[in-house]
Amino acid sequence: MRLFVASVLATMLAAPDGLRISGASRSMQPGELVVLTIGGLERSDTVRVTAFGRDIAVYAASDRERRALVGIDLDVKPGRYRVTIEVAGSRPRRATYDLVVRPRTFRTRRLTVDEAFVTPPASEEERIARDARLLQSVWTSPAGDRRWTGPFLRPVPQEANSAFGTRSIFNGKPRAPHGGADFLSPPGAPVRAPNAGRIAIARNLYFTGNTVVIDHGVGLFSMLAHLSAIDVHEGEMVEAGRIVGTVGATGRVTGPHLHWAVRAGGARVDPLALLALLGS
Repeated sequence: MRLFVASVLATMLAAPDGLRISGASRSMQPGELVVLTIGGLERSDTVRVTAFGRDIAVYAASDRERRALVGIDLDVKPGRYRVTIEVAGSRPRRATYDLVVRPRTFRTRRLTVDEAFVTPPASEEERIARDARLLQSVWTSPAGDRRWTGPFLRPVPQEANSAFGTRSIFNGKPRAPHGGADFLSPPGAPVRAPNAGRIAIARNLYFTGNTVVIDHGVGLFSMLAHLSAIDVHEGEMVEAGRIVGTVGATGRVTGPHLHWAVRAGGARVDPLALLALLGS
């Protein structure tokens, strides 16, 4: 699989015993994605990568290279974080790679809206909790194999018009940071799968309305939300570019648009970072 590194940072580390470790990212800041490549391996080697206190899934880039997608979550504080690489095989080896996360200032917006959009009614509390449990079970149970081969695609042709990580204050009440990118696409416009994977969720959720979640494998997920219609079924395998639904305004929104969110190894990352690194 080709790694797209235009307009991104790339660093290389000469590691012990012939290992070569490189990282590519747009920047080392919260909400960014780091594509870590480990070279100098044997075909039979197995590689374990840990970062931010969790195991990061590894997949084969070639016979002698493995890759890991390390997400820097929205809430990661600035500082130095160590990535550990352990190789098991005929020559067991261990190396480290430091990620120096720099500060990032996210935009804050203050809006006055109908109070119904700020505080859900008590009658919906059970549904909201059920939706949260469903999403958590999906994020923590990714497919172990990589289910895509080609580049990631923009799900709609329009540019993003809402910044990832924006902090919103509605009627004086802080909301959770914006964990995706919004695209001001016309109602009814087709929404395409950013890449191949299995449909993990295809149903209506309280906050995100008609929602499709695609498990791309190795800890990578796409959520496509606020759809007017869903054209896939849970458990179905889809290819890149497959129409999964249409743009709408379902859920807790004030107008039609597509919300695309990405999770990488449990971290919330900017979908535009995924396109910059692994896109067409």
